[in-house]
Amino acid sequence: MDSRKRILLVDDEQINLEFFDVMLTKLGFDIEKAENGSEALDVVKRWKPDLIILDNVMPKLSGWEVTRILKTNDEYREFSEIPIIMFSAMDDVKDKVEGLELGADDYITKPFNFSEVLARIRVVLRTRELVGQIERREERIRVSETIAEHVLAYVDGLRDPLKAIAEGAIALSPQAGSAKQFVDRALKDAAEALAKLDALDHAVSSLKAEAESLKKSETALPALKKNLRG
Repeated sequence: MDSRKRILLVDDEQINLEFFDVMLTKLGFDIEKAENGSEALDVVKRWKPDLIILDNVMPKLSGWEVTRILKTNDEYREFSEIPIIMFSAMDDVKDKVEGLELGADDYITKPFNFSEVLARIRVVLRTRELVGQIERREERIRVSETIAEHVLAYVDGLRDPLKAIAEGAIALSPQAGSAKQFVDRALKDAAEALAKLDALDHAVSSLKAEAESLKKSETALPALKKNLRG
């Protein structure tokens, strides 16, 4: 999981940036650095990291302000799901709660132990990967439902014309010669087509019912994200 994950480090203290850069690069992460909140927002747009490690107390824009912009500003809508681990020298419970309520995925108080930070990085990345898998599964279910609806509509649209062909063939079948031969063949083809459409109708209906059952049995994504963050 680690080898291709991109982490943006945001801190106005150069020593912290260099330390994390060296340690995380050795562990296989790709690293970009920013020294303030404004620079961080530019990097997010250009690079779209998998995780942001964000110091709270910085010039220009604080970590709280950067988090608020990423989570609520329409300009950054496509980046709003990037997970954030916030660092702060402030150990007040109120500060932690505020950071988490803004949308940060974790809050670590300085001074920190690197092993603990690494463990939290991996937990946040695994959590995000799980959420991504569920998002993709929900999208597959949505697509399968759409396909089922279109196929059912197609089946319904063909049924009446085929029935009309069959009924017309039945009406013409007593006539002699090549007309009767043609009608007999049309009647046979129409009957086979109707049988296939009925089988397709049943199969697609079953698929749609299964998709509905799966969807109802899954945890709603917003609730899952809340539980994982809690």
